[in-house]
Amino acid sequence: MKRRNFLHSIAISTAAVSGSSFTNKTKTASTKKESLNITASLKTDLAIIGGGLGGVAAAIAALRNGLTVVLTEETDWIGGQMTSQGVPPDEHPWIETTGAPKSYRLLRDGIRNYYKRNYLLTNEAKRNDYLNPGAGKVSRLCHEPKVALAVLNEMLAPYISTGRLTLLKEHKPIDADVKNTEVNSITIQSLRSNQKTKLTADYFVDATELGDLLPLTGTAYRTGTESKKETNEIHAPEQADPKNNQAFTICFAMDYLPLENHVIDKPIEYDFWRKHIPNLTPAWSGSLLDLQYSQPSTLKAKKLAFDPERKDTGELLNLWLYRRMIDKSNFVEGIYAGDITLVNWPQNDYMLGNIVDVDQQQFDEHIYHAKQLSLSLLYWLQTEAPRPDGNKGWPGLRLRKDIMGTDDGLAKYPYVRESRRIKAMFTVLEEHVGKEQWEITNRQNSKGKSARFYDSVGIGYYHIDLHPSSNGNNYIDFPSIPFEIPLGSLIPIKMDNIFPACKNIGTTHITNGCFRLHPVEWSIGEAVGSLISFSILQKVKPRQVREQKDLLSSFQEFLKQQGIEISWPAEIL
Repeated sequence: MKRRNFLHSIAISTAAVSGSSFTNKTKTASTKKESLNITASLKTDLAIIGGGLGGVAAAIAALRNGLTVVLTEETDWIGGQMTSQGVPPDEHPWIETTGAPKSYRLLRDGIRNYYKRNYLLTNEAKRNDYLNPGAGKVSRLCHEPKVALAVLNEMLAPYISTGRLTLLKEHKPIDADVKNTEVNSITIQSLRSNQKTKLTADYFVDATELGDLLPLTGTAYRTGTESKKETNEIHAPEQADPKNNQAFTICFAMDYLPLENHVIDKPIEYDFWRKHIPNLTPAWSGSLLDLQYSQPSTLKAKKLAFDPERKDTGELLNLWLYRRMIDKSNFVEGIYAGDITLVNWPQNDYMLGNIVDVDQQQFDEHIYHAKQLSLSLLYWLQTEAPRPDGNKGWPGLRLRKDIMGTDDGLAKYPYVRESRRIKAMFTVLEEHVGKEQWEITNRQNSKGKSARFYDSVGIGYYHIDLHPSSNGNNYIDFPSIPFEIPLGSLIPIKMDNIFPACKNIGTTHITNGCFRLHPVEWSIGEAVGSLISFSILQKVKPRQVREQKDLLSSFQEFLKQQGIEISWPAEIL
């Protein structure tokens, strides 16, 4: 309790300098509406609210099938977790050849080719078909956020030029007009001019990071953890807790100049975070700002290393290399003074509060404290982190504000791992994607086989990876199996013309852990954009596509013709 009171008092005294450029202002459908003073209006086939990977993929699918689209984004960068949140893609081991739509691999190819066209790479790097600019350990394609942004803008540019796509950045949804099971319009507001624009469309897509359209439109949804009684999931808790959501993270980038001093001013909350021990069950291993953490799969204390001079750290994971986005050895000598790495580590996961379904003051306070945590981690690395030579601190670490495109050097938006989730026609449970429960439920099948859905509209894979939660759970991390994305998980139980396109589909708290990553979000968005296009073409409601066998078969063939895989190759299963 004392820690929360301390943080609250800090927030009240420093709210004016928090620097948040994003908000959580969303009315519910039942809120008494005030005069909106709408000054503009747009009519389109499809309005997509949220310009993250799912939103962009939904737009591309709809646009290539002849629809007109309005795409809005809360920040000034499209691309979500890959750009404004700063996180290089978390992907599965088969991603270079299968396991994602053709368009997602075009994005990945585009990122590599952008480096080859515009950067001074070594000859060896230029010849590498699988160039990994940062050679980071977490991904085969660790790169700068701005490069992904450039490629995504290239992918949308032809549609903007023809007028079929209207892209409205720095806009936030504030109201909805809903009648029965259909959304008539969404009102958005410019975060720069405050102008309000009414979007009227045949279909709407919620691709926001927190599922903002769901409460606005009265679309039924869940948050937090379901109970074991409700889902029969092995890893579900005994009691449901709608406020128990995964930690979010404010990421940042830094490089290392060993002969220089770039130590930042001591953060206001540094003394708090320096002493902070996460209050989790099972217990966290020591202080948060330390070179150890709870190993996700075992929860035992695991030592880590940090060495920006790239020395051998033996069996210890060197955090400097983990999400490195620029490896200077890939580039002509002298181009980079040092490597550049992205900090999205256990040490800056913010666990002390939830930003889903909270009021604006709570939202702002948690964002502020999360920023303070990230700055405190940087300051600790610069001044106190243990070095192999026995000294402390790496003063040559430099916060790279240009990489994130912000004045404070922190990501434009928090890396959100969990949002509101629709109550869907079909909910993906642990028995469908968790390896242990799948094998228990399907003993007659050989181990390693995947759950098959008759209504599959995409595929994906990632181990089930739940970070520590806002109400005190430590990591929940265990193996999954290659999975399919069922169409039923994309269709709300009642609403007819609004659909999810990212982390807000019909999963549980547990299964969200393998559905929330970059290629799966893209796959979800592309499936939704394709579903809407197909439904308009066939003059049917999207739920009819799932309910009628012939329509579903035709839709799945439609997906395959457009480069969308709906089943895993037999050799992988």
